[in-house]
Amino acid sequence: MEASDDDPAALRALVAAAVARRATLAHDLAAEGTDCYRVFHGAAEGWPGLTIDRYGPLLLAQEFRAELSAEERSAAVAGLGDMGAASLVWRGRYRDAPRGEDTAPIEGCELGARYAVAARHRGLDPWLFLDFRAVRRWLRAHARDQSVLNLFAYTCTAGVAAALGGAREVWNVDFAASNLNLGRDNAVRNGVLGVQHFLCQDCQPVLRQLAGQPVQRRGKTLRFTKVERRTFDVIVLDPPPLARTPFGTIDTARDYESLFKPAWLALAEGGVLLAANNRADVAWSDFESRLRRCAEKAGRPMASLDRLLPEADFPSFDGLPPLKVAVCRRAASGSVAFPATLR
Repeated sequence: MEASDDDPAALRALVAAAVARRATLAHDLAAEGTDCYRVFHGAAEGWPGLTIDRYGPLLLAQEFRAELSAEERSAAVAGLGDMGAASLVWRGRYRDAPRGEDTAPIEGCELGARYAVAARHRGLDPWLFLDFRAVRRWLRAHARDQSVLNLFAYTCTAGVAAALGGAREVWNVDFAASNLNLGRDNAVRNGVLGVQHFLCQDCQPVLRQLAGQPVQRRGKTLRFTKVERRTFDVIVLDPPPLARTPFGTIDTARDYESLFKPAWLALAEGGVLLAANNRADVAWSDFESRLRRCAEKAGRPMASLDRLLPEADFPSFDGLPPLKVAVCRRAASGSVAFPATLR
């Protein structure tokens, strides 16, 4: 149930209730070396447009619809209780929001790993996506002795998690050198730089080359870094919801398959592709069926497809969180993959 947008007392109660609900979770996370988690998830906890995240000693409140009034901000802080004494930074994510001064990077911990975080910087998104913890946890548990391709790597937190899980080789691919520099710093912080590779390039031509497909658009050949065709044991595919690049438009609502197919072709037999889609307007059932159909059309049906849900600090009022992660396993040589309708 949503509270009235002009009821500070209601907001204080909502935040306080969210903090109370997370008391056991916060204790359990701390026990495994995690001090970064979502404190208040407004979309599901009664105040859409507001989130409050903890990153170690930092609290980051983000306003997605409009700036809260001074009374509402005070009420939210009061609802945080003792936690509100931590360093709290407000950041507007709505159109024409004031940027504010950049803040100095600090360090947050997750599953014992250390990551650079900053409340405000020249980009929009936090350097550590908290809802992606489930993927990083999966990588810590399943990446031993695997080769890992981390696409749209951003600050390379998934690549670091894979290396900490024992991966023998990790490729981090992102178009922005500044992102990969942060990723390199994260690797150094955790002592896993030795297995990391950083490729500053648009992911689309990299994927197509790995899959053995031509890199062209409308007959025009574009400049790109050359890579050899090869496969990986684990691939993390986490594209932005919508982006325009020299190699085409990325639209994960209408055409996720244009990225999934070459990634699937670059996956080794018996390998796993973690396919993420952040579009809230894409239903899980539709996303799943499209991935299965794409794999079948590529001539490599799936052995299995499972869903990986965000962890408990990201509640969903309908059980269908915006972040959808499909754990897609390719059949090993000699095995039989049955269509979903026969399972």
